[in-house]
Amino acid sequence: MVELNTGLVALGAAIAIVGTAFAAAWAEKEIGTAGIGAIAEKPELFGNVLILTVIPETIVIFGLVIAFLIVGLGGGAA
Repeated sequence: MVELNTGLVALGAAIAIVGTAFAAAWAEKEIGTAGIGAIAEKPELFGNVLILTVIPETIVIFGLVIAFLIVGLGGGAA
């Protein structure tokens, strides 16, 4: 039988990843929209826009690290 503590740890880790994934997706949408407009006017900005579009992915990596910390610290607290 699974204890309540184990379920709450899993739920906390899932919230950490889902929250950061939605935040990154929203940020990439906004940056991508503005980037397309900038590239339409000045095509030489493509490199800068590409870098700015990739930066929000670090948010998901941070969420994954937090999820691992939650699972690692929460698993031994039972």
